[in-house]
Amino acid sequence: MIGIYLMGFVILVSGVGVLGTAIAYAVRPTERKLAQLRPLSLAAIFAATCRMAVGLATALKGPADSGVGPESMRVMLAGLSESFIPPFVAFAFLAVAWLVVAVGLRRQD
Repeated sequence: MIGIYLMGFVILVSGVGVLGTAIAYAVRPTERKLAQLRPLSLAAIFAATCRMAVGLATALKGPADSGVGPESMRVMLAGLSESFIPPFVAFAFLAVAWLVVAVGLRRQD
């Protein structure tokens, strides 16, 4: 259950925070907005890394509790694959946000 909250945090920090600031920068470029975007990007990276670490720990806990077998390995592999979704989402938002910043930098010149 905690995973869904952490995923929401990753999306909120990555999506609303970084992308919103990037759009604001593209509309009206200022050095203050660009300076604000850098720590927001780091926060998104750290949130995605944290969420991935929690997913990995949860996936590896299953076989430890129930023993190693074909079913527990299937569940563990599914959990491991799901743990990589939050970084994918965060980095997709970051890529779009920094592309929008590039548009703002072009407008600034």
